Amino acid sequence: MYKLGIDVGGTNTDAVLIDENLHVVADLKRPTSGDIYDGILDAVRAVLEQSGVDRSQIGQAMLGTTQCTNAIVERKHLAPIGILRIGAPATLGILPMVDWAEDIQKIAVGSAVVGGGFEYDGKELAPFDEAAARAFFLEMKEKGVKSIAISCVFSTVRNDHELAAAKLCRQVMGDDVHVSISSEIGSMGLIERENATILNAALWQVAERFTEGFARSLAEEGITNADVYLSQNDGTLMTMEHARRYPILTIACGPTNSIRGASYLSSLKDAIVIDVGGTTTDLGVIQNGFPRESSVAVTIGGVRTNFRMPDVVSIGLGGGSIVRQHPDGSVTVGPDSVGYEITKKALVFGGDVMTATDIAVRLGMVALGDASRVQDIPQDLAEKAMDAIRTLVEDAIDAMKVSSADSDVILVGGGSIILPEKLAGAANVVKPEHFGCANAIGSAISKVSGTFEKLINYDELPREQALAQAKDEAVEIAVAAGAVRDTVEIIEVEDVPLAYYPGNTNRVKIKAAGDLRA
Repeated sequence: MYKLGIDVGGTNTDAVLIDENLHVVADLKRPTSGDIYDGILDAVRAVLEQSGVDRSQIGQAMLGTTQCTNAIVERKHLAPIGILRIGAPATLGILPMVDWAEDIQKIAVGSAVVGGGFEYDGKELAPFDEAAARAFFLEMKEKGVKSIAISCVFSTVRNDHELAAAKLCRQVMGDDVHVSISSEIGSMGLIERENATILNAALWQVAERFTEGFARSLAEEGITNADVYLSQNDGTLMTMEHARRYPILTIACGPTNSIRGASYLSSLKDAIVIDVGGTTTDLGVIQNGFPRESSVAVTIGGVRTNFRMPDVVSIGLGGGSIVRQHPDGSVTVGPDSVGYEITKKALVFGGDVMTATDIAVRLGMVALGDASRVQDIPQDLAEKAMDAIRTLVEDAIDAMKVSSADSDVILVGGGSIILPEKLAGAANVVKPEHFGCANAIGSAISKVSGTFEKLINYDELPREQALAQAKDEAVEIAVAAGAVRDTVEIIEVEDVPLAYYPGNTNRVKIKAAGDLRA
């Protein structure tokens, strides 16, 4: 039985086949096409031809895609939605989408703030105004809206009102309505959690298109025995059904796939991962084999959110970054790039643009293209360019550290050929085999996770008992998402005291992960 991993990036679509022992059988890159499914089909056909594997022996297929990110950034294919906030009268001072750009605010056909919500300690602020919510849902139904975002004050502490509103929504608008509730998506902080829920609601059509399209592409290639999964942004997988319910969780899955793939290929569980593409370089941190999560609000397409996102720093450096020498003799690299046209525009490929890849070839770091075409680049120019590349990366490494100690560094991505073997701040620099397709490998070997998060007062429930219950909940969530129960283990425990809350209140967050059910 084999696993097929696909990762669609802005420059390349990567494909990899892995056997039951998680050994790489075949891996390759293909240029990402205007229609991504043509690119996927091309990559799938090529990797099958390279490996000679019988299509019927592929039991699982995993896709990592940037479709949801692109839809938000480009303001394309977002569905019209209705927004219900449960929090009157306490939250009327700041209405939904208050800080959104006008061009994306248009997705909201209507919004309402109705009575209800909770205090930080779970006490009810006001009763849930069912009549006002029903009237809003009827209005949205009459306007043909098919997706609703529901948020509530402190629903991460108690989600009773959100669940009641979701049930009412389906009664009024029908079972085919797409309902997104904030307690299942975001963390503490009403506005940011609400924003993430609104984006999730607006992405349902995008999610249906890429899940059905991927399954159709596989069927066209005769891969009919495979269970299909989508990569999510914590380095784990989710089912097609889960992806349709929570499409926002696919955002930033590319960097997390690279981080997971880098950890697997290098056998390192704790390191800084540098993933160099054609245009940008993403740096992330692997902790206990999984990506470190961001602890601050993350902005996506100008929208401030606080749902689960990897802690990733992106810099404008890639294999196609343009190198320029200025009149004062200084040399800069990027941030602009020839991107996917590198095989046409770079000097070593017969083009007329000096890129970071040309510098690496000129300095003898890699054999690629026609090296004779870069021999005219002066040695001092090449060395200045490499110094600029080294400085960009070393500064980014420092930004990812939480201490002054040197960290192991793993280099992956096709563009990592431009980086030197020694970097300040790095204890060891590792470039593993199959480094160019680490993202597709990360997709193929990913596990399934479950995360439990709640505010718990240890004066009411003793700490040990509370943590034990939270771990059990996290395991059940992972199993429900498709993990084999016997393989599920706790991979992350956070237990943070909240000094500004009464009593001994703590924010408890537990993550569990296990192998994917065959």
